[in-house]
Amino acid sequence: MITSIPSEEFRQRQIAAQRKVNERGLDALLIHSNEADFANVRYLSDYWPIFESAGVLIPAEGDPILLIGPESETFARDHSKIAEIRKILYYRESAEPDYPDIEIDTFEQVFGNANNGRGVKRLGIAGWTAMPISVYEAVRNALPGAEIVKADDIMHGMRMIKSANEIRLLRAAFRVCELATEEVLARIEPGMTELQVVGIAQEAMYRHGAEYEAHPTYVLSGRNSAHAIGRPGHKKIEKGELVQLNIGARVGGYSPSIGVPICLGKMSAKMKDLVSFGLEAHVKTTEWMKAGVPAGQVAVNFFDYVKGHGYGEYLLYGPCHGLGMIEVERPWMETTSEYPLRENMTFQVDTFLYCPDFGLRWETGARVTEKGAELFSTAFRRIVEIS
Repeated sequence: MITSIPSEEFRQRQIAAQRKVNERGLDALLIHSNEADFANVRYLSDYWPIFESAGVLIPAEGDPILLIGPESETFARDHSKIAEIRKILYYRESAEPDYPDIEIDTFEQVFGNANNGRGVKRLGIAGWTAMPISVYEAVRNALPGAEIVKADDIMHGMRMIKSANEIRLLRAAFRVCELATEEVLARIEPGMTELQVVGIAQEAMYRHGAEYEAHPTYVLSGRNSAHAIGRPGHKKIEKGELVQLNIGARVGGYSPSIGVPICLGKMSAKMKDLVSFGLEAHVKTTEWMKAGVPAGQVAVNFFDYVKGHGYGEYLLYGPCHGLGMIEVERPWMETTSEYPLRENMTFQVDTFLYCPDFGLRWETGARVTEKGAELFSTAFRRIVEIS
């Protein structure tokens, strides 16, 4: 099973990012990530911070620099695909230790030495919404008089179209998702808590090659299943309840998920009707996806289809969001989306419907091709009632 992106592809990404920096008329691009929203920094360096945050500086000229917190040097040197590494106080953990005995670098030094000593007068920032004010203010103070601009579009554009190696990693990760879901369906029983079922899924994920969960595992039962975003708890799963399963495994930094609604016992008539229609709308969505189709049209088709069949009151959002290193990443498919679908874009087809008593999510991944949508998994496209 493929578990990582080759080193040469990281170098290609770094070169492409530097080209974008020059095309935008920037002196440098500062990319920011943290442990949860890790994708931009890991995309360029394969470094995934823990406790601390991290950055990558791409100058207009010269080699990239990985910026880390004071405690992570040995960890970073063992994992980073960027050779030059600098420790910056402002990437420390949120407890804000002073580290009086650790030698650190400063933003003033890093920016001043960039571009063969010419420095930085126009800086782009990617990871704008993830960057805390403490880091932004330190950057601002280190560059008095410089222009600082939002430049997330550079990284979004690079990550939007997946390479052959990224597709392979997504396929491998989806297979782990399938195996973990199979394990849950074989072992789940009434009386188990939601968290006990999470334990079954996690054990299977790691046994089959996952490096982490793609997101907190969803085992949401009864009224909890109506949560579009939620966390499992100590609630016991009862017979006849709908359970929202969403099981995602991260492999080599890529984070897909499979969602399937299940019932321990027989579904009620209302429950089965909504679950069945959700699957119908889920399948229909993939039929509208094809290279060249406006993304917004897929969303319009989805909302028209659901409302036209009398299920509009159960809608919250839809129908797809980007898939890659983060399980939910840009671009979304919304009725306001203006971009065309392009080959090797990847999406989670995410069909969520809910009412006050329960909710359901059908979810799988798809790659856009010239001929249509290539699904990463079709293993659980069925009504699941476990006796």
